[in-house]
Amino acid sequence: MSMKIIATSDWHLGNLFHGNDRLPEHKHFLKWLLEQIAGQKPDALLIAGDIFDNGNPSAAAQTVYYEFLADATQLCPNMQVIITAGNHDSASRLEAPRPLLTRYHVEIRGNVRKIWKQGESEGDDKTGGHWIYSFDDLIIPVTNEAGEEVIILAVPFLRSDVVQNASYSQGVNDFLRELTAEARKKYPGRKCIMMAHMYAKGSDIAKKDASEKIIIGGQEEVDLEGWNDHPDYMTCGHIHKRQHIWNTDWARYTGSILPMSFAEKDYTHGIDLITIEHGEEDEGKETGKSKEWKVDFLEYKPQHSLRILPEDEEELTFKKWQKLINSELSERTDGELSDHFDYVMLKVKQEKLSSDDIKELEKLVNEKDAVLCKIQRIIPQLDLSTIQGSQHITSIEDIINRPPLDTLKEAFAIRHNAPMNERQEKMLSDLLTTSSL
Repeated sequence: MSMKIIATSDWHLGNLFHGNDRLPEHKHFLKWLLEQIAGQKPDALLIAGDIFDNGNPSAAAQTVYYEFLADATQLCPNMQVIITAGNHDSASRLEAPRPLLTRYHVEIRGNVRKIWKQGESEGDDKTGGHWIYSFDDLIIPVTNEAGEEVIILAVPFLRSDVVQNASYSQGVNDFLRELTAEARKKYPGRKCIMMAHMYAKGSDIAKKDASEKIIIGGQEEVDLEGWNDHPDYMTCGHIHKRQHIWNTDWARYTGSILPMSFAEKDYTHGIDLITIEHGEEDEGKETGKSKEWKVDFLEYKPQHSLRILPEDEEELTFKKWQKLINSELSERTDGELSDHFDYVMLKVKQEKLSSDDIKELEKLVNEKDAVLCKIQRIIPQLDLSTIQGSQHITSIEDIINRPPLDTLKEAFAIRHNAPMNERQEKMLSDLLTTSSL
């Protein structure tokens, strides 16, 4: 008999897309997800973090969340739902209804608990011991109707105050390995699926407009390479692009259910359906050994498309802009937005259009079956060679030997894409003169 498990992550309920409420979009996805649950009848649903977009979600966002859980558990009463907190979630808030939801086969893990392990030496007193992770709380068996079992390792986002190590990355690595070893010791021979929420080394992110909040310098980067006794499968949240985790064939990001920025407009969205075929036990093997393991992607098409006009950085006259908008965007029906309107960003080169022209373009877009979210003004790069005193810097000595005013003028030009005016230059010169006295 087979076991089916649906994996998803990064819902971001309560998110505003450039000021636009996305709850209708989330309801659209959750309705689709309920249809998949009804059709597939999974034994478990795993949601790996960032359920909400922030730690203090609106009442409306929480209502959508609880309505979904009520509908899902009623639709598939034997399905086990396992939810872990992401970096956007408040772990304590997410866990608050845990005693109630557990009765309805919904398990929530937001915090990592620790227990005090007393020292084992005869001479140890009350202070002779140390804190250890309560791994048992994160190890959750899932059973199908035939009694076949898979072990879920439910790891929430590990904050730095939980993983106390000289290196955060190494601390997370140690935690994941110790948890897996404990699960295999407790349930020998069982298949293990780990759900986590983290930034794995080599992840492909939208660099121009990243919404995943990656720590600069890779300080929170977790390297899974070289992990021999890894779980049979790992489903991860945090990175919004669906992808295999670098240098693994057993770990994957499911991706966000909606694009979270225009840089993510071409991402695919959906859920993973994990199927485990249980066969006859091999002689001498532990119970629960599976013969087949596969992951199918069920694609979901978001309610609204993201459009960037133009797709390149072509210079357009006002008339060409009008033609482009009229050809690319659909008309409204009876002056009303449809249920599937587009979110639009315009990339405008300022030297070709006046402020009045840009206002006219805004009006034109908003008359279409579209919502204008953003106008990105593309400013031509300033030629630094036109700035008096500008020179090519190749070493620290070049800066030391250069007049401070010239260095500051060039830094200003790079930051503002425009040179200082005479008044600004005089003020800075006076300030430098005063400071050198």
